[in-house]
Amino acid sequence: MSKENDKKEISFSPGAAAFARFRKDYMALIGSAGIFLIFMSAVIAPIIANGRPFVFFSKLSGLSFPFLRYIFAPDSSEAVVEKIFNFLLIFLPLSIIIFLVSAGWKRKKLFVSIASGTALFLLIPFFTTSHILEKTDWLKAASEFSQGEFAFFAPVPYGPFSTTGSPYEKPSRKHVMGTDHIGRDVLSRMLYGARVSLAVGFLATGLSLVIGISVGLFAGYCGGKTDMLIMRIIEIIICFPTFLLLLILMAVMMDRKYDQSILIVIAILGLTGWTGLARLVRGETLKQRTFPYILSCEALGLPVWRIMFFHIFPNISGPVLVSFTFAVAEFILAESGLSFLGFGVQAPTASWGELLRQAFAEPFLYWHLTLWPGLALFITVCSFNFAGEGLRKVFDPKE
Repeated sequence: MSKENDKKEISFSPGAAAFARFRKDYMALIGSAGIFLIFMSAVIAPIIANGRPFVFFSKLSGLSFPFLRYIFAPDSSEAVVEKIFNFLLIFLPLSIIIFLVSAGWKRKKLFVSIASGTALFLLIPFFTTSHILEKTDWLKAASEFSQGEFAFFAPVPYGPFSTTGSPYEKPSRKHVMGTDHIGRDVLSRMLYGARVSLAVGFLATGLSLVIGISVGLFAGYCGGKTDMLIMRIIEIIICFPTFLLLLILMAVMMDRKYDQSILIVIAILGLTGWTGLARLVRGETLKQRTFPYILSCEALGLPVWRIMFFHIFPNISGPVLVSFTFAVAEFILAESGLSFLGFGVQAPTASWGELLRQAFAEPFLYWHLTLWPGLALFITVCSFNFAGEGLRKVFDPKE
C-alpha cells in the first residue's frame, strides 16, 4: 500500500495540483467555458454560416462540393487569418481521432509524430489551391432545382460578404440577428468577426510575449549597467501613446491600399505591448538569479541562453501565463476600438467594432447592431478576465 501511495504522490505533479485548485474556482471555470465557446464558434464559423453548399447536385453540372475550395482558398482580403482558422477546423478533429487511437496503444510519441505529419500534409492544399472569383448565387440556383436535384447548405446559408436582405433589417426568422447597413447577415458577420478578434488577441499577445520574455530575462539575468540601459529604453517606449501610434500607422497603410490590415494591427499591438511583461519578467528573474540552482548551473558552465530559457523561465511561467490572459482581452478591446473608429480591420472584413460603428448614428434605432457585438465583446473580455483571475489565485502563494 505504501508503494502505491508513493506512486500517487509522485504522479501528482505541480501542474496537476494547480489544475486541481483551478477547478475549484467556479468563476474561472465559467471564464474558461466562455473562452472555449467563443473559440469554437470562430473555428466552426464556415460550418454554421456559409453561402456555398457543402454538396451540390444538378443534372447539368453533376455532383460538386463548392464548400471545399473556400476552405483552402477563402475569398477574403484577410486570407491569412481565414486560412489559420480553416486549418484548425480540419486539424482539430483529426488530432482528436489520432489522440484517441494512440491513447489506446499507450504511445504518446506516436501521437506526436502522426499529428505533426498530418499537420504538414494539411498545409499543402492551403498553399497550392488558387483563389477564383465566385459569383454563383447558390441559393437562387437551388431554388430552381427540378426533381432529383439537391443541395445541402449550412444552417445559416449566407456568407459574411453576401447582401441577402434590406439594410438595417431587424431580427427575423430569415436573419436571426438582423442585417447591417447594406443588407448583410449580422449572425454570419458576428461569427467571422470572432475570428478577427481572437486572431488579434492571441497573435498580438504571442508576439509581445516573445519580445517581453526575451528582454525581461536578459535584463534581469545580466543586471548592472545592462539592466539599467534596458529599463531606460523600456521607459522611453512606454512614453509613446500606443493608441495614437496605431491610428497614425493605420492611416498610412490605408492610404497605401494595404489589404492585410489585420496583420498591421497585430504587428503594432505586439511590438508596443511588451513593455509591461518585460518589467514583470525582469523582476521575477532578479529573484531567481540569486537562488542556489542558478549558481549551480553557472558553475557547471551552462550557456546563458540555456539558463535563462530552460531553468529560470519555467519557474516564472505562472505570472507570465496570468499576464497572457489579461493581455488577450486588452488587445481584443484595442482592435474593436480601432475598428469602431474606422482605423482597424477594413471593409468588407467582418469585425465586432465595425458592426458597432454602423449603429453609432442611431444606437437605439439600430439596436441589433449595438446589442450583439457589444454582448460578444462583454462575454469575451469577461471570460478572459475571469480565467486570468483564477490563474492568479492558483499561482499566488498567499491565496
